Amino acid sequence: MRKRNLSALVLGATLASSGYAATEIQWWHAMGGALGEKLNSIVADYNASQDLYEVKASYKGNYTETMTAAIAAFRAKQQPHLVQVFEVGTASMMSAKGAIYPVHQLMKESGQAFNGDAFLSAVTGYYTDSDGNMLSMPFNSSTPVLYFNKELMAKAGVQAPATWNEMDSVGKKLQDAGISCGFTTAWQSWVHLENLSARHNVPFATKANGFGGFDTELAFNGPLQVAHINKMGEWQKNGIFSYSGRTNDGAAKFYSGECAMYTESSAGYAGIKRNAPFEFGVVELPYWKDQVTEPSNTIIGGASLWALQGKAADDYKGVASFLSYLSRADVQADWHQFSGYLPITKAAFDLTKGQGFYEKNVGTDVSVNQMLTGTPTENTKGLRLGNFVQIRGVIDEALESVWNGDADAQAALDNAVKRGNVLLRKFEKAN
Repeated sequence: MRKRNLSALVLGATLASSGYAATEIQWWHAMGGALGEKLNSIVADYNASQDLYEVKASYKGNYTETMTAAIAAFRAKQQPHLVQVFEVGTASMMSAKGAIYPVHQLMKESGQAFNGDAFLSAVTGYYTDSDGNMLSMPFNSSTPVLYFNKELMAKAGVQAPATWNEMDSVGKKLQDAGISCGFTTAWQSWVHLENLSARHNVPFATKANGFGGFDTELAFNGPLQVAHINKMGEWQKNGIFSYSGRTNDGAAKFYSGECAMYTESSAGYAGIKRNAPFEFGVVELPYWKDQVTEPSNTIIGGASLWALQGKAADDYKGVASFLSYLSRADVQADWHQFSGYLPITKAAFDLTKGQGFYEKNVGTDVSVNQMLTGTPTENTKGLRLGNFVQIRGVIDEALESVWNGDADAQAALDNAVKRGNVLLRKFEKAN
């Protein structure tokens, strides 16, 4: 009798356990460090908020590694439900028909309430089709700004430059005060060619920067871009600028006080706040005042979340539920305030303002205001270029040849455009 009761208890416990088993949703992402820790806490909060689904977040390396891993996994039929893809992979993901599950369609078919107009247009424009339908969810969008070390600027008796014209004199005064490096940068192509072009309303590529068709050609070897890169080359020689690497390696020079200023993503805020042993400030990305009287909006970086096909139909209800959670005003406001990424919805922006966050943390609204400057044009909406990951590599090589003194700006950018156009034609032919 006792044995039968024990068996019944075991069976009952097993049935109860299986009855409450949550559906697992796999999310591959590229968030490490402080951002990765915050992302994990968001996932934990979502999992604790309901018991139907359990999101398993997996760090897969940097953006390129994560995208490459997802493509390989899809081919092997081992893909996750969601993958975080940086903005330069957008054109490649859009062309992967049959592999992606467009977000607007997923939300509708899963019965989740979804209003695309609730999102900031400057952000979602990057991730919508020609009919304005959102194809991916812009979880973490950023834009470049200029960070500065308040102590070093005070030592030299200077203010952070609003224009690149001012950078020259500010950099020299910093050197006169014994500071060896004026500024360094992260993501040199994104900041000093892609956003430079947008800031001055100049095309980076033809066909509305690629939004108008696959037969686009690169155009970042114009007078503005050549003049800027030429000046950067001069600054590299005299120490006003110090090249640090292709991604965000320059953070170490800024944290240590070697460089007084740092052009970096607004999302660098969390890392700087954690690691910089000094007070820092944030201003908008400088512009050339002899080129424009009023700079245009910058364009976004960061990444969006793409749903991948091939999972059980019911799984996508969990994906939709999680995307709805990520879009909630309180979740987005918390992520924005912690990370420096843009609030992707109007409600999150309003909530952050209402909480007094910008008043208490001066400079944290710089990125938002910079993005909302004026009305986006075809030169400032963003970039949609195939094989752009590889093109970025070509640009990095070209810029490094200028920093090393191996080529002048015009020759380097002409060569990068020529090589990049070959990659665009390959993408066009394949799609």
